[in-house]
Amino acid sequence: MTTALRLAIDIGGTFTDTVLVSGDETILASTKTLTTHQNPAEGALEGARRVMAQAGRSLNDVTGFIHGTTLATNALIERRGAVVTTVCTEGFRDILDIGYERRYSQYDINLEKPDMLVPRERSLTVCERMSAEGKVLIELDEGQVDRLLAEIDASAAEAVAICLMHSYANPTHERRLRDLMARHRPGLTVSISSDVSPEAREFDRLCTTVANAYIQPLMDSYLTRFVDQFTAEGVTCPILMMTAGGGMCTIGTATRFPIRLVESGPAGGAILAARIAARAGLDQVLSFDVGGTTAKLCLIDKARPQTSRSFEIARAARFIKGSGMPVRIPVIEMIEIGAGGGSIAGVDRLGRLTVGPKSAGSEPGPVAFMRGGIDPTVTDSDITLGYIVPDTFAEGHIQLDPAGAKAALRRVIGDKLGLDATGAADGVSRIVVESMASAGRMHAVESGKDLGPRTMIAFGGNGPLHATRVARSAGVSRIVIPPNPGVGSAVGFLFAPVSFEIVRSRYSLLDSMDMDGMNALFDTMIAEAKEVVAQGAGDAPTETLRTAFMRYSGQGHEIEITLPDRALTHRDIAQLTAAFEREYRKQFSRPVPGMKIEILNWAVRVATPGKAVPVVSETPGQTAFQVTQTRPITCDLDGTVKQAAFVARADMCPGDYVAGPALIHEPQTTTLVSADFSAQMDAIGNLVLIQDQKGGA
Repeated sequence: MTTALRLAIDIGGTFTDTVLVSGDETILASTKTLTTHQNPAEGALEGARRVMAQAGRSLNDVTGFIHGTTLATNALIERRGAVVTTVCTEGFRDILDIGYERRYSQYDINLEKPDMLVPRERSLTVCERMSAEGKVLIELDEGQVDRLLAEIDASAAEAVAICLMHSYANPTHERRLRDLMARHRPGLTVSISSDVSPEAREFDRLCTTVANAYIQPLMDSYLTRFVDQFTAEGVTCPILMMTAGGGMCTIGTATRFPIRLVESGPAGGAILAARIAARAGLDQVLSFDVGGTTAKLCLIDKARPQTSRSFEIARAARFIKGSGMPVRIPVIEMIEIGAGGGSIAGVDRLGRLTVGPKSAGSEPGPVAFMRGGIDPTVTDSDITLGYIVPDTFAEGHIQLDPAGAKAALRRVIGDKLGLDATGAADGVSRIVVESMASAGRMHAVESGKDLGPRTMIAFGGNGPLHATRVARSAGVSRIVIPPNPGVGSAVGFLFAPVSFEIVRSRYSLLDSMDMDGMNALFDTMIAEAKEVVAQGAGDAPTETLRTAFMRYSGQGHEIEITLPDRALTHRDIAQLTAAFEREYRKQFSRPVPGMKIEILNWAVRVATPGKAVPVVSETPGQTAFQVTQTRPITCDLDGTVKQAAFVARADMCPGDYVAGPALIHEPQTTTLVSADFSAQMDAIGNLVLIQDQKGGA
């Protein structure tokens, strides 16, 4: 019997990560290739060919294929999507301009408003109206469709986002308008809010629909080319896409709802970190994923990443809520900043050293890559400080020019600030590390949590390289580096379930709920979700999670409460009341007596069940690793040159211990063990770094 082979490909802003795994979850081969932005499938194909050659197999042997990409995210951030026109109910043309009716920074006289992608001149309306209960108040005026189409033609729109009032309660008018447009303009991409985000709050619903329409033509074209190229190479199994919520979906679903692909790569990393936390028995974890373009941090408790129903795209002010475009989809909640290996360093007009958020990416890349880059980056500084050794970088597929990196640091930074190349590199390192640590602290504070007792799980091409420096600044004293950390997000894809989540808005007071109506709504939602999951999982068994978003009457935000996986009865009201008050007490110290509880949204998540993760609690005895090689590095504690142990991770066995400073290298990354840390390999192959002062200055 042929062993099952599963392939995972994660296309990032700088590198494309590829992993090949056998049926027993053994990693057979992995590699990193530079992302080819003109046609991302080319870099992915190179990686696939490379891992297949390493394993001695061919692509037609692959039985499972999971893909994640930053293309949707980057298109939104870089504003490279389609020309979009909106169609709203007459009288509601200015939803995007009005927003939440507040300024995200009240006293900033130079406030920059977030770009909502659609200017007022492309905001169109149609005569119709639904009530909040879904009753037709004004019939859709189909006689206006010809006018709408003429205005859309005049605007040169490539996509249309339709968001009519209260369509979440009754989507009839939206669907009719979509069908009429499809009949008269078959080449026009149309997204309707009742499909994309059928929830109350028209501003968020419209923003999500606009974002979906904005990237839909691009993603449709990209996914079609991607599938065609891999099919031509011999792939016969379906290709599944990673979603922002930590599940997988089919290409067809991804094409309909490309907004769900935003942040799909980072979601894979959070899944990996949660799995590692479960195996190691860690209850409180900080996931730390750094690639070439961004750093992503996620809080994980009891092996479950934090999740959210909303996030913001392209904030005008990086750390201020409300300064971006809100999107309501299921997501793994994390904070992401423009700080990675390719982040460009420079000196601003005030003479301050700056790093990021602009990245050199893979084209042209850092100066040391010798691909035309002229601006120094974080990678150039790590090379100059001795943390990256050219002989072991990227499996030898990328040649480095350390002299070029030093020259760029001296020219762009050193000459302006009176520093040599090493001093400039040290400054770049300290600034990018503090940016990452600050993001982690802010994310923890916003979540009402503390980083101190947490274990950091670091991965990505640059995560292990920066882990000890960021942990020290963030107040974290224990770090875990998993096997194959350089391709961690791609590895995480392989443990994701096939899943789909649906949310519907239907207002109800808890104590007077229409149980028959709610159960009928759940039956419809579950059937829809199961149909989507079956497209990717066939007749595999599934699990269903039902939730309600509850609040006290008159409040503006809801708390997610898990419901029984069965039909609701009036006997459940007391249990749901108690569950809501327990959760409310956790978040706000005490419940509010005498207040009625109302429910705005109902959600269903159907997913294939995950495999049980065995906890490995054994601790191997400590054995001092015999160091035979050293490399000079600039110590990140005091800036002096020290000899660091130079160790191949493949040579280490469970229990082996190395005191810092040390560089533990492997094919796709290097772990820097700072002078105040030590590293030991645990029973399952993780490197565990402890801040124990050994070797400290």
